[in-house]
Amino acid sequence: MPSNRRPLKVRDFAISNQVAKFLSQQNITPNQISVLSMLFAVLGGFCFWQIHSQASNPFQESLYFVGVAGCIQLRLLCNLLDGMVAIEGGKTTQSGELYNDIPDRISDVIFFIMAGYAVNTVSWNKELGYLTAILVVLTAYIRFLGASMKAPMNFQGPMAKQHRMAALTIASLVSAVEVFFFDAHYFLTFALILIALGSVLTCWNRIKAIYDFVEAQ
Repeated sequence: MPSNRRPLKVRDFAISNQVAKFLSQQNITPNQISVLSMLFAVLGGFCFWQIHSQASNPFQESLYFVGVAGCIQLRLLCNLLDGMVAIEGGKTTQSGELYNDIPDRISDVIFFIMAGYAVNTVSWNKELGYLTAILVVLTAYIRFLGASMKAPMNFQGPMAKQHRMAALTIASLVSAVEVFFFDAHYFLTFALILIALGSVLTCWNRIKAIYDFVEAQ
């Protein structure tokens, strides 16, 4: 529903509206765009896995890190356009919420679990990836729990989707350079820890907002 949309300034950009209008005029559904976003996540996860496998080759690692950053942005582009094609383009469907949210949760899990596998700086790298993925999904669960309790849909951070994906994108691009100087992924490790801690705070902020709302009724 329009009232439940994540507030994004990029929707007001002329190019965003032009692309959404073009797609709306094609034989393309917003649900197909949502599924495509998940495929970019799979490709990004594959890049992270290749970083895990190609740890002795800085040049290949760098290319895969750039690939991860590109896949993240393409996933976010799909997330933007599926809603714009659905609402502004008048192509909403009854099952739209399923296609909008399930691929998002799967994409988050893929990106953060595989990022954990890519990290080579700590022995608990896999655990860090799984923990981050769980916390990220928990932020979305709490948001929908609040909506089920008639509270406003809450997209606040500090680690809402756009924030955590920006952090992972920046970490990937910095890591693409870092690998030529260090045989370690310090920045990616730091980014995952930051996203995990920020997700805990995000969960707290959203729970508190829900509590304050329902208690005020």
